[in-house]
Amino acid sequence: MTTLESEFLRFSAAKLEQFVERIEACIGKLTPEQVWMRGTEEQNAAGNLLLHLEGNVRQWILSGIGGAPDHRVRDAEFAARKSDSAPAELVARLKETVQAACETIRGMTAAQLLERESIQGFEGTKLQAIYHVVEHFAGHAFQIMFITKLLTGEDLGFYSYLSGSGRASGQAMTP
Repeated sequence: MTTLESEFLRFSAAKLEQFVERIEACIGKLTPEQVWMRGTEEQNAAGNLLLHLEGNVRQWILSGIGGAPDHRVRDAEFAARKSDSAPAELVARLKETVQAACETIRGMTAAQLLERESIQGFEGTKLQAIYHVVEHFAGHAFQIMFITKLLTGEDLGFYSYLSGSGRASGQAMTP
């Protein structure tokens, strides 16, 4: 039986998986130089966003909710100007982290959603932590999509099911 809690958990995990797939498609269209390209020093490169998303998901879900040790160095995610790892390796690490986070999310019970945690100095329920991560991930995923469109001039095709005006008939809101 589908409950409100089970639908929240299922949909949250599915959105993270959908966004990481879109990020992978975007990074696959960019050269290594483009992955680390910045318009100005105040902007983040797609490579920084990959490091940042992995750190955020690891800290908030795997550590904050799942209890794994937290070794995150957030400032280093933004300070990086390149990586010894190829862009595909950075994406693979992000995918691995997201998959582990999705397993943690899908394994939660309704009662656990209301348990309180302190994560990165913020106090709240585990439900709030999941919501934060999905929202945060979406924001940066869209930044990577914009960077990709800007650098390639391509339509990424993620919304090709839309034709004319509005949503295509029968298109579900779930990923």
